[in-house]
Amino acid sequence: MDARLQRRVQRYGWDRSARHYERYWKRQLEPAQSLLLRMAGLRQGEKVLDVACGTGLVTLPAADAVGPAGEVVGIDISDRMVEQVARQAADRGIAHVRSERMDAEAFSFPDATFDAVLCGLGLMYVPDPERSLREMHRVLRPGGRAVSAVWGSRKRCGWAEIFPIVDARVSTEVCPLFFQLGTGEALALTYRAAGFQQIDTERIDTVLEYDGPDDALGAAFAGGPVAMAYARFDEADRAGAHAEYLASIEPYRVDGGYRIPGEFVVVSGMRGQNASLTV
Repeated sequence: MDARLQRRVQRYGWDRSARHYERYWKRQLEPAQSLLLRMAGLRQGEKVLDVACGTGLVTLPAADAVGPAGEVVGIDISDRMVEQVARQAADRGIAHVRSERMDAEAFSFPDATFDAVLCGLGLMYVPDPERSLREMHRVLRPGGRAVSAVWGSRKRCGWAEIFPIVDARVSTEVCPLFFQLGTGEALALTYRAAGFQQIDTERIDTVLEYDGPDDALGAAFAGGPVAMAYARFDEADRAGAHAEYLASIEPYRVDGGYRIPGEFVVVSGMRGQNASLTV
């Protein structure tokens, strides 16, 4: 798939998802984001980059960790997402956070700018994840670390049928290799290819809890990566897709709601003290 098309679909798709995102995904993604922050070990006064920052679910806790003496910059391909980060930071009186729209594969920052780079559940959507990780490596100071979280293997994510269900009606062009980085050691190997050292991997099981069909459908279709394709469905397509998706998650129905299994993979790596800035 053409990378420019994929980036365009990502940009406008996440613009559509932005207002629904936290309602349907804040609680569900918290385990991965908490592990990512723990592995990052942020310290007071550090300068941090949050790649694919979304609505700031990692950006704002990172700001708490580094304190007013530090700085956190959130970047995302979606205008609506970075606007939400700026608005939330302003509402909370957090002056050491800024956000801007930027491609995850081409940063505008100088070499050796940040102490840490974070990417919470964004690399699956990047056309060239290794290129993005090379950029993370480039903007890290010597000894700096990058930590990324992705979804795990397809067979361990009970919501995975959303992609073929949507693609049968409208090609999403959004994440053709969505589960690739979470399979086996793929993400750690991509880190190594990008030049990182001291690579560590943690894999955790999780459960996505939704109170009922409306919440499960909202998360799958309106609040996630297929929102742009879903907007093109007519009423018949929506009804059919809803029925198929609910059938796919029926095994996880409990007391009227859903407990859908999932898996996260979180990988950290360090830019060596003597490593070149580019690899």
